[in-house]
Amino acid sequence: MTTPLKIDFVSDVSCPWCVIGLKSLDQALARVAGDISAELHFQPFELNPQMGPQGQDITEHITEKYGITPEQARANRENIRARGAQLGFRFSMADEPGGGRSRIYNTFDAHRLLHWAELQGQGRQKALKEALFSAYFTDGQSPGSHEVLARVAGEVGLDAARAREILASDSYADAVREREQFYLSQGIHSVPAVIINDRHLISGGQPAEVFEQALRQIAAAG
Repeated sequence: MTTPLKIDFVSDVSCPWCVIGLKSLDQALARVAGDISAELHFQPFELNPQMGPQGQDITEHITEKYGITPEQARANRENIRARGAQLGFRFSMADEPGGGRSRIYNTFDAHRLLHWAELQGQGRQKALKEALFSAYFTDGQSPGSHEVLARVAGEVGLDAARAREILASDSYADAVREREQFYLSQGIHSVPAVIINDRHLISGGQPAEVFEQALRQIAAAG
């Protein structure tokens, strides 16, 4: 007998710990397969809603936002890179040959596209989310760029022409803002926030073991 669980993964496409959290959650879900099935929904959260279209140098942004030194920012990024590598995900570094992830961007339009992707059928939203993570964190491409967003949508089997139409309009803007405000009103101020069955919250990029234990406990409690 498989126990179904609803999982809302509140996150931003420019959040490295959200990549780590999702990869760990995927590992946990693979371990509980057969006992637990998951209905996964990606919910919007903007780390930098006031960010302009050109973005900002990532080290400059992090040191300003968190009040740390450039050396601390680089150490944090190296820690993230190492955690990603353990999970099979490559975080590029800003000084890599050919360019890497050196800027941070506004992600509102990416969230609009992800909202649309969920309406296109099972698995489409997750495929787009993962592809956007790779486009930004591995390839250093802007998740605020309509060209990048439409191209990535096409690469995961979505209608790229329709994606461009959505991005050129304000489609799904109200729906995304409503979702963002809902989670802020529920006290979610950092991501990833993983909410199971609308009741149980797991915060941060936890190891797979933490997610697995939580999933089994919640499923057993009914």
